[in-house]
Amino acid sequence: MTHPGNHWRILTLAKEAGVSLGWTHSVTATLQAQGYVVRDESYRVSVVDPARLLRRWAAAHDFSSANKFDEFQTFEQDLDRLLSRMKSLTVSYALTGLAGAWLVAPYVRPVTLDIYVLDKEQMSEIARAVELRPVEKGGNVRLVSPYDSGVFYGLRAVDGVNVVSNVQLYVDLVNYPARGEEASTALLRLIEDEWSKALSS
Repeated sequence: MTHPGNHWRILTLAKEAGVSLGWTHSVTATLQAQGYVVRDESYRVSVVDPARLLRRWAAAHDFSSANKFDEFQTFEQDLDRLLSRMKSLTVSYALTGLAGAWLVAPYVRPVTLDIYVLDKEQMSEIARAVELRPVEKGGNVRLVSPYDSGVFYGLRAVDGVNVVSNVQLYVDLVNYPARGEEASTALLRLIEDEWSKALSS
């Protein structure tokens, strides 16, 4: 859904997603049966209504229960200074949740930073670089071990800080506690505008 106008061959789609051909075929067949995708005369797959499919995915996803969290505390009160420290990081990471949304479509100011990280070693490097102190619970920075490495698909730098794709960000926000639903609504408008421009060009 990051590329809603694309027409995909199953093999290309499997390679793009980093999953098996059999799994891709099975998921595609299910989505086709449910009316989310169609195939053209060359058997290439395209999404019929990307916003409807995105909302369906988001409704079934729960960020808090799908991932594992290591909690930390930062005493830095200035969000911009804290994010600025992340610009020099060389590890694989990506902001999500309200912090990611703040950089992309500032609507709800975050009180907690959620950062996807691939492994514990990289967590330690981030904790050192950003000066985080581990806590049992109630931290204001959470380093997130993702349910799937696919959360990093389409990540980009926003003001020098890595953020997940808008699609992943929306999915994570819909059932996010606090004001996640509000932020996701604002983000969906941005996504739909981007899709509209891409499909009309």
